[in-house]
Amino acid sequence: MELTYRLQELDVAVDYILKNTKSKTLLFYGEMGAGKTTLIKELVKALGVHDVASSPTFSLVNHYESDEGSVFHFDFYRIEDETEALDMGIEDYLESESWNLIEWPEKIENLLGENTQKLSLEVESEEIRKLKFC
Repeated sequence: MELTYRLQELDVAVDYILKNTKSKTLLFYGEMGAGKTTLIKELVKALGVHDVASSPTFSLVNHYESDEGSVFHFDFYRIEDETEALDMGIEDYLESESWNLIEWPEKIENLLGENTQKLSLEVESEEIRKLKFC
């Protein structure tokens, strides 16, 4: 399954994700600048979070509360190895009933269970992205 969308149509991409995901743990793959954080910010809004989402590049995880519970946004770009994710308790997050939105999941590949949804973002042009369910 895939969807091509314009950056000003992020709501279409978010709706597509929410209607088609098989899991609340979403793994976002894509090169730097592909729009992972931008898409996650819109997804966080769609999940009912009233705070403005930001990238957790240095903190590794941002926690948001929505009307339906917790939403966690992870960015593992800067970690050196999986031990850092273990030290922060990644297993507890993954075993929860919360939404887990993970950028750079390839950095913790061995820690991820089966109950995940892989999403790949590709840059088609400056304004167009391709979203693929893997």
